Parts: sequence; structure tokens; C-alpha cells
Amino acid sequence: MMNNIPTIIKWAGGKKQLLAQFEPLFPNRIEHYYDPFIGGGAVALYISKHFKPKEVYLSDINEELINVYTVIRDNVEELIRELKEYKKNHSKELYYKVRAINPKTISDVERASRFIYLNKTCFNGLYRVNSKGEFNVPMGNYKNPAICSERDLREASKLLKGARIEVAQFYEGIKGAKKGDFVYFDPPYYPISKTSSFTSYTKDAFLEKEQSKLAEVFKELDKKKCHVMLSNSDTDFIKNLYENYDIRKVKATRMINCIAEKRGKINEVVVTNYKNKEKQGKL
Repeated sequence: MMNNIPTIIKWAGGKKQLLAQFEPLFPNRIEHYYDPFIGGGAVALYISKHFKPKEVYLSDINEELINVYTVIRDNVEELIRELKEYKKNHSKELYYKVRAINPKTISDVERASRFIYLNKTCFNGLYRVNSKGEFNVPMGNYKNPAICSERDLREASKLLKGARIEVAQFYEGIKGAKKGDFVYFDPPYYPISKTSSFTSYTKDAFLEKEQSKLAEVFKELDKKKCHVMLSNSDTDFIKNLYENYDIRKVKATRMINCIAEKRGKINEVVVTNYKNKEKQGKL
């Protein structure tokens, strides 16, 4: 059941692999869902497919990423046509030509197809931008990259129908959350060491100040009696921020790392403001 969620893009820290471990932690019912760090979208698509909430609010500060989900929701067939052309003409020359395009100079559908094409063909599936916000990952070495997964794109389009999708800071994307609503936070992870920091999904960092702000927002939602769940790295800093909440470890497989021997199983933590599904009914 976990593997039938459509895969749209490769994303560092993508949650599709963790859905089986997450499923027992989700509320019994989800009528209103908020996801302000949508990333690869696995949790949002899973929730939409299996819980069928009445309202879904998806957001992120990455404008290019949000444009992808908006185009998939509203114009998936034109997007598929664009991606088919990329698949047919893929080459090193095309990759760097497309990478050099300023996305602000092309249409929304072209921006979305450019994003997906680069994501599926770049080195290690890594999304990274420089200080100017420019995508700067070299091309990867793939014999037959999955540039256009028509079935996944069409299914994702159906699941995203009716969802509110917007560019917003995490504390703005959850402003409408109220008692009983489910909020899932999947921020850029706090680095497990000084040399492992990876927060470059956008040109802005997400370190101690930002993590502490997120913890405050978590606490505010808890006071509203929302159901709140958060993923992050298994570090003392993160566990201290959420010491008054339920913290569980999950085992993730890290696939995106420039050093091959550092890929593999790693502990992550999941924080909830409820201990189990029985307790949720008492919130």
C-alpha cells in the first residue's frame, strides 16, 4: 500500500520510504491537512489518497517547487507533453542549456517541466541552489532516467485536485489550522555534524534560529489542540527542543550523499503531541 503513492521528483529526505513507519503515527481521521514543507510530497499524496481529507493546504518557500505542484494539479497533460520532448532529446548539451535558462523568463508549464527534467537527470537527484538562487547541480550519469512518468503525474494530479497550494513561510502556511486539524512538519533537517549540513533547497539556511522558531510554532499548534507531527534529525539539539512531547526513532535510508560510504541506514526522529491513537481522542 505504501509503494502505490506516485513519485513526482527525487528529494533529499523524501518520506516515501518511511510511510510504513509513519502510518501507525497518523491520526485515525484527517479532515483538514497542512503540510508547509511539502518537499517530495510523499506524505501529502499518501494522506490525500488514504484519508481523503476535506481540505488540504500545501506550501513551501521554494517557488519553483510550488510551481511544479500547481502545474501538476492544473495542467498535467501539457506538462507531460513537455516532458516527453525532454525525454526524446535528452543529452549533456541539452541539460546544461536547460539549466542555464532563467525560470522567470518562461511559462509556468515550461518552468515545471524544466524543474522535473533537471531533477530527474542531475547528479544524485540533488536539488541545490547557489547564493543567487540558481540551480547549480551537474548532470548525473543515467542510462535511462525516468523523465516522464505519465501514470504517476496523472494520479498526482487527481490527488492534488482541490488542494490549496501556495508559496509561504512555514508559520504562514499553517495560520488557518484549528482544533483537530493535522499538521505535518518536514523541515530541512538540523545537521547531525558540522560537516553534514545540507539546507540549500533554497538560498536561505535553516539552522538553530529557524529550528527554534519552528518549535515555537509547534507549541502554539499544540495549545490550539491540533494534531502535530514533525520529522527531524536524531540530535540532542532537536530532542531538547521537543523534550515535552512524544519522540520516536525511525530508520531511514539516506540515498543522497556525495560520499558513497555515507549512504545507508540512519536514525531520524518523529515528534508528535500525542502518544498514540487512543490519546488523540482526548485532545
